[in-house]
Amino acid sequence: MDKLLPLLQLCDSNFPSGAFSHSFGFETYISNEKINNVETFRDALCVYIQTQLTYTDGLACRLTYDFLEKKSKEDVWRLNEILAALCLARETREGTRMIGERMWKICREIYSFNIWNDDKKKRGYMHPALVFSIVCYRLQIPKETTVLSYLYASVQALVQNAVRAIPLGQTDGQRLLVSMRPHLLKAVQKIDTLTEEELGAAAPGLEIAQMQHEQLSVRLFMS
Repeated sequence: MDKLLPLLQLCDSNFPSGAFSHSFGFETYISNEKINNVETFRDALCVYIQTQLTYTDGLACRLTYDFLEKKSKEDVWRLNEILAALCLARETREGTRMIGERMWKICREIYSFNIWNDDKKKRGYMHPALVFSIVCYRLQIPKETTVLSYLYASVQALVQNAVRAIPLGQTDGQRLLVSMRPHLLKAVQKIDTLTEEELGAAAPGLEIAQMQHEQLSVRLFMS
């Protein structure tokens, strides 16, 4: 039971990681009205879960946990460098860096354990999937629970941002989260079967939308 409370804190939408400032390309779709209601957002979110969230963030979260179990710190940092290279859109790359750095800083301050000494100072970029996995590993949260929690927190942040941007009703947002549960559970099962060679498969349309975001004349989000 004592492991549940810190996990709930990490996944809380009020956790000040800065995720509320980023749409990761979804605002481009909202701006050109490809996403304009609950149904179109649900469809886009399902594609995001099945592609980028599964094959990049989710797989990275699981691989990090695997490497930690093997005490292979260098493999974690190698994975971190791969993730930085995979992120083609500048705003999205900067957004993930800021979220990762903020999460790292907060977790170092609120938990008594030293996450990994001062290694981060030598590395610069820090992907939030790695930070989340490192923290959960140190908190002795099971691997599958760690991956599912990270996926849920990512989707929850996007839903809350869609409530503001489309806009949607708060109840609609909560219904969306409920409807995403089967997709998240399926994603965790898929992630468990993937190898490192499959890391980075993504939806080209979303990557293009992430690149186009910085050209929008009016924006609510940083990415």
